[in-house]
Amino acid sequence: MGGQLSRVDVTVLPVGWSDPSGPRQESEVAGNWSPTLSPDGRHLAYVSDRGGVPAVWVQPVGSDLTFRVDTGPEPVAAVRWSSGGGWLACEITPGGAPRHEIWLVRPDGSDLHQVAGFGADTAENMRWLPGRPVLALTENLTTAVLIDVVQETRTVVARGELLALLDMDPAGRFALLRYGPRGAREIVLRDLGSGVEKPVTRGERAVFSPGGGCVYALSQDGERPVLLRIDGDAVEAMTGDRPTGVARLAMKERSPTAAAGTVTDRSATDEPVGMSPGEVEDFAVTADGRTSAVLWNVRGGESEVALIGLDHDGDRVPELISPLPGLVVGELAWSFDGSTLAFTAEGPGQPHGVWVWDRATGRVSAVSADAAAPDAVRPTLEVFPAHDGLTLTGWLFRPRTAGPHPTVLWLHGGPEAQERPGHGPLFQSLVNRGIAVFAANVRGSSGFGRSFVDADNGALRYAAIEDVRTCAGYLRDSGVSTSLGCMGRSYGGYLTLAALTTFPDLFDVGIDVCGMSDFETFYRHTEPWIAAAAVSKYGDPVRDADLLRDLSPMTRIDRLRTPLLVVHGENDSNVPVIEAEQVVKALAERGVEHRYLLFPGEGHELLHRSSRAEYLREVLAWLETHLVTVEKESR
Repeated sequence: MGGQLSRVDVTVLPVGWSDPSGPRQESEVAGNWSPTLSPDGRHLAYVSDRGGVPAVWVQPVGSDLTFRVDTGPEPVAAVRWSSGGGWLACEITPGGAPRHEIWLVRPDGSDLHQVAGFGADTAENMRWLPGRPVLALTENLTTAVLIDVVQETRTVVARGELLALLDMDPAGRFALLRYGPRGAREIVLRDLGSGVEKPVTRGERAVFSPGGGCVYALSQDGERPVLLRIDGDAVEAMTGDRPTGVARLAMKERSPTAAAGTVTDRSATDEPVGMSPGEVEDFAVTADGRTSAVLWNVRGGESEVALIGLDHDGDRVPELISPLPGLVVGELAWSFDGSTLAFTAEGPGQPHGVWVWDRATGRVSAVSADAAAPDAVRPTLEVFPAHDGLTLTGWLFRPRTAGPHPTVLWLHGGPEAQERPGHGPLFQSLVNRGIAVFAANVRGSSGFGRSFVDADNGALRYAAIEDVRTCAGYLRDSGVSTSLGCMGRSYGGYLTLAALTTFPDLFDVGIDVCGMSDFETFYRHTEPWIAAAAVSKYGDPVRDADLLRDLSPMTRIDRLRTPLLVVHGENDSNVPVIEAEQVVKALAERGVEHRYLLFPGEGHELLHRSSRAEYLREVLAWLETHLVTVEKESR
């Protein structure tokens, strides 16, 4: 399934269109994401921040002409093209906060109107039902909704706590629902006539086949995700806990490189020593139900994409789409006619771009993407044991000059996220200044199996904090670092604060970006649905109050003496701004050197290019002062 990468240059521009080619964009630009194809695969809609704020753009495949669809001044998080071609569904993020609204607009920019997420409600998980002018979505993680855009009707399919609507069968008899908190979600089949629900599997995603006769699900019932096909009668006939006799189409511990059979065993050389095999990360089924594109997370965070035939009597030999245009791929999306597959790709020094694979030619082409910067540093995957023998990994970005170097230990959010060799403008800016970066995957990260994700739940979080000290020791013992800083975002900001208060002499500088500082205030002030979903990871705010108090950095904030930069968005309702304010107040009272960088008009993410540019400048200046200068003075 190999093909060539191509790029098409166009010089003639119709009125109303713009040409994004020209000088390379600044490194602060996040790029392009959320690709969605017109039914015939000839046009692509996507989100880009090339205008300063994330907005919807439409572009013909094979052309550099672009058209911005006006959805108003608020940032756009995602876009979906209806299978009939008449509508774009847009997920809008007012004030950059976690609350989302759903708006509909014609591809030419006309007839913009809101359909969900009114008032204080939030709407997400939007999906056009194939072949129907019906949009499925979820509000407040409690209400499953169908919106018929032709009849202009709104139908509530189901209500419940921590609920998400995944799909509806074509006959309108059944719904696939997902229940539960983070890390413990169950997919069920609901009979809309009787209201009876039957369990399908544990997992995040599932869809019906085009005819509704079976279900495709990314199951997380085992240690690693498996792509399942479950015949409809196997679910309908269930009286027990799970359907039986299901077909496993793609298993994450297997490789999509076989010449025969469904999948073949991945060779021992495909994964670094000491690491678990790769895993299936996502899938996308064509509207005719004959093909699934499967996304693998392999080699500690790189991507593979393969096609699997889904015909019962057909050949299910996976075929790789190769070469891929970046180390990390995501957001698979088919055109309704199955002719074209869209996806995002990124890599070191290569911002998110949107690409398409053409079934007829086997060719991968850029729609809107920049080539990787020629001077970008490509990281190496480091593998080493934790204090208790658990295997930890991380991506190490080394300056080109001889080491050791002043080094920043970066901790990602989630915690169920994963550091991967994608685009990191901060990392590249640091290595260009002679500062190494180690982007760690401590326990609780995704991509390494269910046990690893769950290894920091509740009281196990003490071990995750200890992992930070293990990473610091690895960097020093292996000769990578001299002076050492610690920084992270969201949960990574919490882990930074926890490490600075638990190991006050371990780091020379710290940066907390929108991190939790006290679980009691976090649970009290965050959005209700965020609090409810977080209990499985952190603990119950009432039942586990003593544990959460002891795990909160504010409990021992008097031990923090490392110079600290605190960064937060004023409109953040995921990790509310009080989490930053109480840290800043405590440091000011104790005379600890610190700086507070607050961004008005931003939420949990910095969505405006101007904000990201200021953030990058301030972080670089803080680290130059407290890491590089300290390192030079200590020589």
